[in-house]
Amino acid sequence: MSYSRKTLFGLVALFSITLSACNASNESGGDNGEQELVSYQGKTEKATFAGGCFWCIEAPFEGIDGVISVVSGYAGGKEKNPTYAQVSSGQTSHKEAVQVTFDPDVISFSEIIDIYWKLFDPTDAGGSFYDRGSQYESILFYHDQSQKKVAESSKEMLDKSNIFEKPIVTPIVKFTNFYPAEEYHQDYYKKKPKEYKAYRTGSGRDRFIQQHWEVPSSENYDKPSDSELKASLTTLQYQVTMEEATERAFDNPLNDNKEKGLYVCIVSGAPLFSSRDKYESGSGWPSFTKPLDARFLEKPIDRSMGMVRVEVRSKYGDSHVGHVFNDGPEPTGLRYCMNSAAMKFIPLSDLEEEGYGNFVYAVE
Repeated sequence: MSYSRKTLFGLVALFSITLSACNASNESGGDNGEQELVSYQGKTEKATFAGGCFWCIEAPFEGIDGVISVVSGYAGGKEKNPTYAQVSSGQTSHKEAVQVTFDPDVISFSEIIDIYWKLFDPTDAGGSFYDRGSQYESILFYHDQSQKKVAESSKEMLDKSNIFEKPIVTPIVKFTNFYPAEEYHQDYYKKKPKEYKAYRTGSGRDRFIQQHWEVPSSENYDKPSDSELKASLTTLQYQVTMEEATERAFDNPLNDNKEKGLYVCIVSGAPLFSSRDKYESGSGWPSFTKPLDARFLEKPIDRSMGMVRVEVRSKYGDSHVGHVFNDGPEPTGLRYCMNSAAMKFIPLSDLEEEGYGNFVYAVE
């Protein structure tokens, strides 16, 4: 997002807005936005990574349940307290980066980086879209050996997926430092929505993402009316999804299913889980270590039955699916305990025909 780079696009009408967005003057000073964490008493972890323009990496993590804060900043360099002007112009060894603070009992590091890979071009070694230079190169920082192991496995799996024609070049490096960016860069997508959208579109980032991934959207997964649901679902399916009931353990069709395929929301059809992440928990319900994409889910606190649990709901179906617990196996430590009645299983061989060809990579 350096000034020298962006001025090249001034000849294009679309970038008349973009330029003002990516090279704004410091409109205000202030803190980095982490004051919201002062009163947070739960368990937290951090994930730090770079993928070009930090505005475009920050925004997609906002509003995801389990994510406590998302801060744009500068990471990995030697210089102390760098400024945007210094970093964006390539005068430092830092990269524009984002730091996500999250609750690992609600969302795992594995889920965080699954989303991260879908936000930029991990095969580009020279920068990010129209922003060129080392300050815009991607990098995944690990905070401990557990994160390193998860990150390396995730990168290897992505490389083998054949989603990209070129190899993944994003390095995985030990975290050293992170400096929050100036306040006017935080939540830029809210402060300057028109400029932010113009930049995403004009830089080619959105086009690239749409070519390689399915972006979660309610436009693709509608929730039928209540009368339609009552007509199409069984009594148990309706009770589980719409009334938060729980089916009987060991007496449901998907618990013992070992076939390769996708588990989708029975209400909206949204993809929720892959057979790759399914395991035998002994609970009597189909269990998974993580969802296909956390952005397809919502995880509100459930205080019913005299307990405090994290509910798992299908975001676009607005339907109950199950609960998530922190007694699962590696690599996430989580157990997504789901109701068979809330999901439909689609075998790998039927994914293309059923309209889920974009998710074959997640099953094979």
